[in-house]
Amino acid sequence: MNVGAAVRRVRAYGGQFLLLAVLTLVVTLLISGVPRLVNRLAEQGLRAQLNSEPAARRDLSYTSSLAAATQRRTAMGDAAQRFDALAAEMPPPVRSAVTERWYSVETGAARVVGPDLAARSLLVDLGLRAMPGIQGASTLVEGTWPSETYVPDRPIEVALDVDVARKLNLHAGSQLRIGNTDDKGRLIDGAPLVVTGLFRPVDRANGIWDGLPQLLRVIEPPGDAMPFVIVGVVAQSALNKRAAEGWPIQSNWRYRLGVDRIDSRELDQLIDGLQVMQRNQPSGLTLTQGVDVPLRAFAAQIDAVRTLLAVIAAGVLATLAGLIVLAASLATRRRRSEFALLRARGGGATAGARRSLAESVLVVPVAAALGWWLGTLFPGAPDPTTPYVIVVTVLVTLALPLATLAVPAGGAGRRDLIRVRPSARRLTVEVSLLLLAGLAAVLLRRRGLTLGEVDPLLVSVPVLLAIAAAVLALRAYPWPLLLVSRLAARTRGSVAFLGTARAGRAAVAAPLVVVVLAIGTAAFCAVVAAGVDASRERAAAQIVPADAVIRGERFAPDTVDELGRLPGVQAVTPVLYEDDERFASDEAGTDAFIEQTDVLLVDGSGLDKVARDSQVDLSIPAALRTAAPGPGPLPAIVSPAVAADLTKAGLDDSAFISVQGQRYEFRVAGTQDGFPLLAANTSRFVILPWQALPTRTTIPVPTSLLIAGDSLDAEALRVAGDEGQGRYQRNGTVTGRDRPLGVTVDTRADVRRDLGEGGANGVLAFGFVAGAVGGTLLGLLAIAFTVLAGARARGQVLSRLRTLGLSRRQWRGLLLVELTPLVAVSVLTGALVGAVLPLLLNPVLGLSAFTSGVPVRVAFEPSLVAAVLALGAIALGFAVAVEALNNRRLRLGEVLRLGEES
Repeated sequence: MNVGAAVRRVRAYGGQFLLLAVLTLVVTLLISGVPRLVNRLAEQGLRAQLNSEPAARRDLSYTSSLAAATQRRTAMGDAAQRFDALAAEMPPPVRSAVTERWYSVETGAARVVGPDLAARSLLVDLGLRAMPGIQGASTLVEGTWPSETYVPDRPIEVALDVDVARKLNLHAGSQLRIGNTDDKGRLIDGAPLVVTGLFRPVDRANGIWDGLPQLLRVIEPPGDAMPFVIVGVVAQSALNKRAAEGWPIQSNWRYRLGVDRIDSRELDQLIDGLQVMQRNQPSGLTLTQGVDVPLRAFAAQIDAVRTLLAVIAAGVLATLAGLIVLAASLATRRRRSEFALLRARGGGATAGARRSLAESVLVVPVAAALGWWLGTLFPGAPDPTTPYVIVVTVLVTLALPLATLAVPAGGAGRRDLIRVRPSARRLTVEVSLLLLAGLAAVLLRRRGLTLGEVDPLLVSVPVLLAIAAAVLALRAYPWPLLLVSRLAARTRGSVAFLGTARAGRAAVAAPLVVVVLAIGTAAFCAVVAAGVDASRERAAAQIVPADAVIRGERFAPDTVDELGRLPGVQAVTPVLYEDDERFASDEAGTDAFIEQTDVLLVDGSGLDKVARDSQVDLSIPAALRTAAPGPGPLPAIVSPAVAADLTKAGLDDSAFISVQGQRYEFRVAGTQDGFPLLAANTSRFVILPWQALPTRTTIPVPTSLLIAGDSLDAEALRVAGDEGQGRYQRNGTVTGRDRPLGVTVDTRADVRRDLGEGGANGVLAFGFVAGAVGGTLLGLLAIAFTVLAGARARGQVLSRLRTLGLSRRQWRGLLLVELTPLVAVSVLTGALVGAVLPLLLNPVLGLSAFTSGVPVRVAFEPSLVAAVLALGAIALGFAVAVEALNNRRLRLGEVLRLGEES
């Protein structure tokens, strides 16, 4: 094949080859660039999620039991040797993620006494810890570090954090004694101890200080007449001496996973490695780790979003493939006379295809390489996409010669007629497509999707259903227009009749399929995004069914009134939650032999008021809302699992449940799968109406408080909650002497924001935006192809009608009448496909990972109708604009000389 001739033909038909090259570039750019961008967003989301957690959450901590040393080697030497051995035994994915590691050996906390402590009547227990590297992470403020040189009969030398020492009235040189105590708290067998120095950490965020108990803080006494607990630093030789003397010691080895070392693409391997470590703990050691919790949560999100992206990508790539086919078909149609002349001059059946192949080879590979190179410039780790780029390049290169082979060998026939009875070949193809789409949909519902993996058949279900819908639309398309055309023929004027007649005879098969694919993909993204957003609102209302919630241990009853006096507070209602409570079959407490359950006490009317004032759509069962004090069992709402157990035990009429030491009789008044304030995966619960509880000497006290109001001050709520807990403790009604932990305050707005941010939400948002915008733009481009495909024939008709006296205004009306049915049926069919697909795919996409476990519900969105109408208007205007531009490019005489088809 003459390369020069091929180059000249490419130049002569530059616009057509430029379009083909641009489409090729876009496809290869998406294939090579989008995975990088997704990996980048996933990496950012993973780092943000891990960084939002305390750094100690990423620690893998091995701890030995507190016992006397049994090895002949030194305690520190044995710990050092095992330090390296434990790291070597880790699975490779875990070991490669470790960036920092520490080990320490310490004694149990023992009582210390001395003049400086007695001066303030302080009761203190002190633990001794030896940890290599601690001197390099701190600065000596006063005195000296404990000496490593062993000297017989020398007191135990210890260094303390300067803030810890000053809080306990200690300083460099403080003389103390340490040892065990008798039953009366008096020190026995005490050993001399001296504080040799005080230090301050260089960086408090350094992981060396995260060992428990911490070196940098005083552990407050949990109750009255109980000691403060602190930890001091000793030399390794001193620790070895204490171990040799039989003091109980405990070793700890900590390995911290680095955020930058955790690859979002290899989370499954890392999580599996952590599971292996948990199952194969060394004898005598306890492994403590919590990093698998955020990793599993993020892995669930990333698996769901990758599956969703695969579905969206299938729609976008299928649309681009259809556009490439349209571009190739349009190019060969314009050159039909050239290929017919080539055959007439003795060319073989494949002569035109060989010519098109030579031209395509000059354009497509270059465009594909450029698109692949531009994709490599996207930020993010690469995926192995080069083989896909090569396959796509080959297929696009063959698109033009294959389209040339499809050109009829004879002269051009009329293409503006639609057969009433389709050919057997076309009917077979259409029926096959419908059957394949139905089979794929059935397989999808039965097998589902494996999250994080791509099943080509099942992921292609949206494409197959869109094609099937387009086929059905094509079958139904001409009949309404035929009826309208007959009605228009009876009216005065020719615009309506000619427009509907031409629209009914338009050959729109391939373009319509592409438009439906594109618009269906965009509508699918919009509908699913709206469903996820609405489900996040429901999840936030499930977690905080008010404007704010204060969670604590137990609050004094007057805390409700105190909160009601705060600025902006409109309503407050108490809630009591206890987990793992047992059922009883009678008031005496006879065990009902039913699995334990969670119990929630709510004031039904108060909860309803708080929800209404907070504008939360919360459906409170009437049994809880209208319950009142009276004889008989309390009406309760239970989970289906609890109801089944009660029925099986023969306790349908009534059963007893314990709440804060009080036993209450209840009956099942209804069942629900979930309830606000309970986790979405809670399957066993009993909800009792607080306002209907019988009057008793011991009244229940709330563990949470729901608040409705405007412009709430979270800090003021926290202070009021802490004071409420303090008042309850001071009243002497606390069971035990433990000091309550500080309350937590959550607002519904903060919870909603947290659900929509962090984790893999960035990847999810990218998928929705890219799918919706890309599908819309590709749909408009497909409509442009549809217009251009019949532009020459349409231009001839309009030009002849203009010579017969058709005015410019009538010409515009004729154009609108002809194009409106085409645009309407394509956009509406695509929108219908996009609205139906989520109903089929939503159960298998796993999007509840983004809604705190609340199932994502996809429902009809009224805004979708407005969006479809707006898109249809834009698409129609775009189609008219494309037609007008094309007509301006061709003069009237040129159009009339072009022949019937070109």
